[in-house]
Amino acid sequence: MSFAVVTLKKGEGRMLKSGGAWIFDNEIDSVLGEFDDGDIVLVHDFDGYPMGRGFINRHSKIRVRMLTRNIDQEIDEEFFCMRLKDAWEYRKKTVDTSSCRIVFGEADFLPGMVIDKFSDVLVFQALALGIDRYKELLIELLREILLEDGIRIRGVYERSDAKEREKEGLKKVKGFLGEEFDTNVEIVENGVRYIVDVKDGQKTGFFLDQKYNRLAIQKLCKNAKVLDCFTHTGSFALNAGIAGAESVLGVDASDLAVNQARENADLNGLSDRVKFISRDVFELLPELEKQGEKYDVVILDPPAFTKSRSSIKNAVKGYREINLRGMKLVKDGGFLATCSCSHFMDYELFTKTIAQAAKSVHCRLRQVEFRTQAPDHPILWAADESYYLKFYIFQVCDEK
Repeated sequence: MSFAVVTLKKGEGRMLKSGGAWIFDNEIDSVLGEFDDGDIVLVHDFDGYPMGRGFINRHSKIRVRMLTRNIDQEIDEEFFCMRLKDAWEYRKKTVDTSSCRIVFGEADFLPGMVIDKFSDVLVFQALALGIDRYKELLIELLREILLEDGIRIRGVYERSDAKEREKEGLKKVKGFLGEEFDTNVEIVENGVRYIVDVKDGQKTGFFLDQKYNRLAIQKLCKNAKVLDCFTHTGSFALNAGIAGAESVLGVDASDLAVNQARENADLNGLSDRVKFISRDVFELLPELEKQGEKYDVVILDPPAFTKSRSSIKNAVKGYREINLRGMKLVKDGGFLATCSCSHFMDYELFTKTIAQAAKSVHCRLRQVEFRTQAPDHPILWAADESYYLKFYIFQVCDEK
């Protein structure tokens, strides 16, 4: 079988050569041979040196997504089985696998694909044309791999409804892959029970990447008065509650999320101590400050304020505002947990923004710890996009 050959321009492919998986349209000198979008192509450097194999798509600025650096590696069922087994074995060694992300795209050398496991249900997401062609095979292979460990998957739901698909010339798709099932799935994480809505919940239904960051705040929350901002379906708030918080207030602008959070509180028998309200956090925090409210722990888990480089300046303003407001509400000696889930708000910029917020309100911060996303969302150093979550815990020491 012959493959089309993509040849890079001289001096290009720096991301690829450092171990990344993307080749952009402006890095390519020529494509020789016949191919359809989504096909596997060979990639050569400008001088003919073989670089590996990947999917090509002329509809995307990410023109080629690399699957292997081995030019002789066949991309077939055996290849995908190997990649999926490697991904699963890695999770078994690094995280609680009762619910976890099994495949994290480029960081698992399967570009453009996400697979999350919620108890005995899988949620599949394809963000690239090439991988989309193989979804039935990939799901069947993963079912077999999990069955070898005694895990029987009762259903698979596709959540390929992200905007990124439009950049690949693909339509948004969601629905059952196989037999239908109840899409409200109960999971247990850090001892907290949740109902995950894999059909209509955000992203794939639940934010697994904060698993161990949620666990990290538990030890701070015993007998504490806690404020959880941007609570979504209540995950940080419920971790505070189950750790023995005296009272928890969770806040989110989404009525749907707040209703789900209340249901999760009921599920855990925490409704007497963990309350939720539907409010705009930016409007609520100044009101709480005027009322003289103070909290032992304030948690800030906002959505990504920026999803592109062009909007970073406005995002910085948002992060600075929300952090300085949060700091004002923390008792002396209390704790602030704050994070950013935007890849473009990098570690240095996020850290600088928090420092500016602290300076503007004359707040002294003592760093407790810095964390990133859970290990089932591995950070591949050569793939910058895989590092997106930054999570700080500080003690506020104003009167020391």
